[in-house]
Amino acid sequence: MTKEELKEKAHSLPLQPGVYIMMDKAGEVIYVGKSRALKNRVSQYFADLASHTGKTRAMVSQIDHFDYILADSEFEALVLENSLIKRHKPKYNILLKDDKGYPYIRLSVKDEYPRFSLASRSVDDGARYFGPYGSRGSSYEIIKTVSAALRLPTCKKKFPRDIGKERPCLNHHLGTCDGWCQPTMSAEEYQSRIRQAIRLLDGKFAQVEKELEEEMLQASAELRFENAAELRDRLQAIQLLGTRQKVVAGAGADTDVVGFYRGEAKSCFVVLHFLDGALADRDTELLPTPMEEEEQDVVSALVSQYYGDRGNLPRQILLPCEVEGREALQQLLTQAAGRKVELLVPQRGDKVRLVELAGKNAADEAERATTKEERQNRLMELLGSMMGLESAPHRFEAYDISNTGSADIVASMTVFVDGKPLKKDYRRFRLKDMTGPDDYASMEQVLTRRFRRYLDGDEKFSTLPDVLLMDGGLGQVHAAETVLETMGLTVPVFGMVKDGRHRTRALVAGDGREIGIQSNQAIFSMIGRIQEETHRFAITYHRESHAKHTVASELEAIPGVGEARRKALMKQFKSVKNIRAASYEELCRVVPKNAAKAVYTHFHSEKQDNAE
Repeated sequence: MTKEELKEKAHSLPLQPGVYIMMDKAGEVIYVGKSRALKNRVSQYFADLASHTGKTRAMVSQIDHFDYILADSEFEALVLENSLIKRHKPKYNILLKDDKGYPYIRLSVKDEYPRFSLASRSVDDGARYFGPYGSRGSSYEIIKTVSAALRLPTCKKKFPRDIGKERPCLNHHLGTCDGWCQPTMSAEEYQSRIRQAIRLLDGKFAQVEKELEEEMLQASAELRFENAAELRDRLQAIQLLGTRQKVVAGAGADTDVVGFYRGEAKSCFVVLHFLDGALADRDTELLPTPMEEEEQDVVSALVSQYYGDRGNLPRQILLPCEVEGREALQQLLTQAAGRKVELLVPQRGDKVRLVELAGKNAADEAERATTKEERQNRLMELLGSMMGLESAPHRFEAYDISNTGSADIVASMTVFVDGKPLKKDYRRFRLKDMTGPDDYASMEQVLTRRFRRYLDGDEKFSTLPDVLLMDGGLGQVHAAETVLETMGLTVPVFGMVKDGRHRTRALVAGDGREIGIQSNQAIFSMIGRIQEETHRFAITYHRESHAKHTVASELEAIPGVGEARRKALMKQFKSVKNIRAASYEELCRVVPKNAAKAVYTHFHSEKQDNAE
């Protein structure tokens, strides 16, 4: 479908809740979204809006056709959206990483000696599954802790095959396993321990603690003190396990606090788990590229995915910002939990400080995991995307004109590579044959001279930039594009537009499209630095040129002092002030006696006149 056909279809959609599915030419689903009013949301994609992010523009450019499904409510649209995202994993949706996953603990209950293992998903194979848990590391720790508490085996031996074949391993000697490879250990006792493990993983700690306490007291009453001590140690281990397991599993957490941080190269999603007011665990999800979407859209998508597959949910989830469809998401989680789950955006008090803590954790994690090179590369990629370029720009050339009326018209060319100034490649131009100030004509002359030197093979101008930046608006951009077109060269050109307070507010392309840069602080700062440095370089050269012109004008008034003698005097004395202070003998060492006398007389008679 053409863009006009897509726009027409979008405008024909109903103002009802539903899900829209964007597809490319190959029929692959590249984006799935939901809306309470399909017509309004989908139409925005095909409008010429300057507010579109680079990611959105890239996605829209690949849409060949789209489909939609109506829903009875926003809640149904959310459920359907989640289902479709899980099925298709669209390229342009915000997705939690598959490689990290949220694993399950698998227990092979059909075996005579069931063993624990990790599984990426729950399947119908007769085994018992627990979870999903926050991470593989947490899951391994749970298996290790439960096994140690109940003294179950974690070695690679197979039971009953390996019973009695070898001596017990180191785990038995360390007291973390009762040595089930020995013939003296019964399968019935093993099954009893497994049943206790199942109750622990189900969160039924009180039951297991009560059983062990009764066994311990009975052993003590029967004077089996060694056995009673073992049961006491096991009871204490399970009590320590209780709080950690509840929180890691999400089964008993009172409150989860969500944090999100958008970095220059990486973003981070954090969930802090609190139990009885104490921080007990943390889950983090690093996102390799910063999210260009609004924060509320990112948080909504990540929260929905994070909790959508979890078997147990907290009673309260604190969010860092308001999200669209919060009521529908709360309804979805409440339905999944079988009890009320609250989604809150705190405004004051301790809960606000908890959200700030989660945000700080997210920022620290993202920045710690981001190298300087990654940060800079991502910044260039993002800027290239905003500019609509096919690849990330690295070398920028920026130009500015400086003049005072019709005199001393000069221009500066600065070079930045990955946002850093490359001063050895800076160049300065004195404008020739200009009858008056004309910034557009001046820019055409400067760029013509610069790119003519490039075409002629001049080593000082041998590298073409990835982007030209003009200090000015659309007129300057068109002047640059005219020169490039005339010379058969292709370089993207953008103007650096200032606001009423002389701060760079946007970039402007040749088609008049403005690219807002103030929403991204790193890009805003970089473009601002380029513009300021280019202006500084131009002003400095203009002042030097103007000072030399003033000096030349003053010395020109002295009879017998031509251009060669002016240059000789300035070379020796550096300034008019020093020439004025020089003695007749000092002047004679630089120019002939008649010229020295004229210079000396000029300045000293001037002193006398001033004194009078």
